[in-house]
Amino acid sequence: MMDNKPEECSVCFNDYDDNQLRPRNLPCGHTFCSQCIDNAIKNGQLTCPSCRAEHAATAATQFPISYAVEAFVRKLKNIQQTQEKTVPAKKKFRSMLQEQKSSISSLIKSCEEVLSQLGEYRGQLGDWMTHHLQLQDRLYALVEQNKSAMKLLELEDTSVVDMTTQGEEGKTQLQAMLGNLDTVNTLQEVDTTIDTADECSTKIKDWLEKCQELFPDVKTVHTSVKVQETIREALEMMTTETGATADPVHLGDSASSIMNRVQEITGQIPQKQLTVEDLRRMTEPIKRLVEAGRVVAVKRLVEAGRVVAVQDDQDGRRSARITLQDGQLYLHPLLRQPTPAHAHTLQESEVVGMLEPSCTLAFLDLGWAGSTRRRVTIRLTPDTPLARQFVLLCTGQWGPTYRNTKLLWVSAKGQPGECVTGGDYESNDGTGGWSLLLNLRGQYRRSGQAGTVWAWGGPGSPWSAKFVITTRDRQGGIQWPDVFGDVVSGLDVVRAAVNHSDIREVTVVDCGVVLPL
Repeated sequence: MMDNKPEECSVCFNDYDDNQLRPRNLPCGHTFCSQCIDNAIKNGQLTCPSCRAEHAATAATQFPISYAVEAFVRKLKNIQQTQEKTVPAKKKFRSMLQEQKSSISSLIKSCEEVLSQLGEYRGQLGDWMTHHLQLQDRLYALVEQNKSAMKLLELEDTSVVDMTTQGEEGKTQLQAMLGNLDTVNTLQEVDTTIDTADECSTKIKDWLEKCQELFPDVKTVHTSVKVQETIREALEMMTTETGATADPVHLGDSASSIMNRVQEITGQIPQKQLTVEDLRRMTEPIKRLVEAGRVVAVKRLVEAGRVVAVQDDQDGRRSARITLQDGQLYLHPLLRQPTPAHAHTLQESEVVGMLEPSCTLAFLDLGWAGSTRRRVTIRLTPDTPLARQFVLLCTGQWGPTYRNTKLLWVSAKGQPGECVTGGDYESNDGTGGWSLLLNLRGQYRRSGQAGTVWAWGGPGSPWSAKFVITTRDRQGGIQWPDVFGDVVSGLDVVRAAVNHSDIREVTVVDCGVVLPL
């Protein structure tokens, strides 16, 4: 039988030692401890426990000690002791590596957070630069002051780019170092790698502190905001007075994020605090725009595209842009699209609730190759099912929308009663346009004038979602029935579309409703 543990006696299974369990060799070649040999001697005879050979014996001491086994046992114990000493070292080794990895991972997370803030801050800087460019085009008398503010933003932007580059490089180094820590094998490599990691960590910590110290630059941000407000005030008050230089703003907690401090400087409205009433108050008369506080902030948010209406359903969230153009507030259709970063959200139902049945306005933006998008505004007849269906398809509240649908065909082109049909939200070729509402019958008026809007097939048709816009007056007193709206602006746009070489190239690139203020 093979002895798998030569360091122990095969009879008692105890390890050999230097006392009663010393290993001794029998003449047959097998080895046992002294104690087991003594116990096996009976009447001057010893039977080998392994091969059953008979040996004359009175005591174990008459058999020679197996010095080879004792030497082996000593060597084995030395190895075990060495291993026992090595285990704590390895545990410490692993602990050091884990601690270093945890530290680097934490720094990477901090690095990513600040990089995200810098990216958002840079986006805000870009928005402000764009606003300055627009204002510069509108008011030449303030160009030099506007350029000065832009120069500060450009310098700040350059600084952000430089710091972002340094941060990206540092993050890459930390990630590489994190991988290196998994490959070290010796204590020397551990020391070298940890030293290098400490050096990289120190650099990133310095970078993080520098970002917090440098950004945002109070003078740049505050000057930018004040110049924008001054120019807007000049435009709205019809005066060329440039306004005063802003006083420095005291920043609060230095540990707050970059964008929080930007909001501190600019007086921005925290998220989830914007209300529908804030939108209503945007056109309230004020003596000084720069003192309008919340009104100015709300208007600036809308102009920057950071106010959206949202609607949550079983398939997720849809959002609709809210824009301000020429003093009019517009609600665009709900779409499956990413909500802008740090956007202020309002519930779609609350925003639609601003609509007054007596003055409901909808719009269609038409565009085709070689033209710019142009708007058609339609006043809807209040309290009619076809008008309500038109609003649903302009806002996308139930899912379908007129956005990206084509105009389909022109009837009586060049003749009295000329009209154009569109609104096939289903198949976009004229075969669709199924009604959204079950019962569309109601009290409708009749009209034969250009600009009249009515439903294709009337309220009794299953495809009444398709709309028709008349571009020429009818003659002989003939009128269209079931009229639910009239074009109040942009009839020339519809006529230009009708005269386009291919009506199916004309697209409703956008749509929505006008929100009363």
